[in-house]
Amino acid sequence: MSAIVTATRIGKTFRTTARRPGTAGALRSLINPQRVNKVAVHDVSFSVAAGELVALLGPNGAGKSTTIKMLSGILRPTSGEISVNGRSPHRDRQRNAHDIGAVFGQRSQLWWDLPARESFSILRDIYGVTDSDFRRRLKEFDTLLELSEFWDTQVRHLSLGQRVRCDLAASLLHDPVVLYLDEPTIGMDVVVKEQVRGFLRHQAEQRGRSIVLTTHDMTEVARLAERVLLINHGRLVVDGSLAGIRRRFGEAWQLHATLADGTPGQRPAVRIPGVRVVRQDGPRVILGPEGQDPPTAHVALRHVVRSLDVVDVSIQENDLEDVIRAAYLEEGPAAGHPGGSGER
Repeated sequence: MSAIVTATRIGKTFRTTARRPGTAGALRSLINPQRVNKVAVHDVSFSVAAGELVALLGPNGAGKSTTIKMLSGILRPTSGEISVNGRSPHRDRQRNAHDIGAVFGQRSQLWWDLPARESFSILRDIYGVTDSDFRRRLKEFDTLLELSEFWDTQVRHLSLGQRVRCDLAASLLHDPVVLYLDEPTIGMDVVVKEQVRGFLRHQAEQRGRSIVLTTHDMTEVARLAERVLLINHGRLVVDGSLAGIRRRFGEAWQLHATLADGTPGQRPAVRIPGVRVVRQDGPRVILGPEGQDPPTAHVALRHVVRSLDVVDVSIQENDLEDVIRAAYLEEGPAAGHPGGSGER
């Protein structure tokens, strides 16, 4: 698949004034300000193909929002190059605005004192959407997001879930090829969250839109993302499929078995390709996948039941939060990482 979004060794450095403590320090900063460089993003490269839904993850302050703002053209990268649908976002902002849609957290692009329907009409005129396309797209969004029950209500009176659904529809009225989402379902109830997730899957799979999603909700990542970009201290430390990250940083599954004749310290004679003994405590044994091509948990379970005398067995999958946390810890910043501040 061809890449719609390409970032090549991009970086962003902010130049700020260091604050000295106390009143005397504040006066010295006023007379003789000390300038420092703060590296927010360093040497990040990746691409996003058409129809691909990518999760951009990282702890608070890792550089996710800065990266999204550079991709959308809000910020100019200090170094490197960005291409979105063949254009440089910060050099060609007007044409880039027609290629992208964005929903940034709690910030709405709708007019608070107007009904949602009127906001859609204003955006239609701003982007030059024809009346026929406007009606067709609004009908599609209403079918998927159930907007008509509240789109004549003033935006200020909408619930959070209703407003975000309207924001999603508004961001796609001009039919962009790329959609940027920053915590789109934060604070929503589970019913609305699943409705929004279904809408996003439809946009990627049926409409072929490239979607970059930032979130701290690992359930959202597990149900939506095909691929994960993990940023830590401004560096891209992991780029891979969710299944690959599970295999690399945590067991994808574990079998907890109780043996009928287990004795302390004795290892069971497990002869199953791709399965190893993780831990044994008397008759209790924990088995996990091994190697590059391990079996699924249910295939391993059948082999265990056939080859071992067990009285109880259960399957457990590692929590995705634990896997991502392990990736943060294992792929932390290298020594001498430039993410701190340096005096100039």
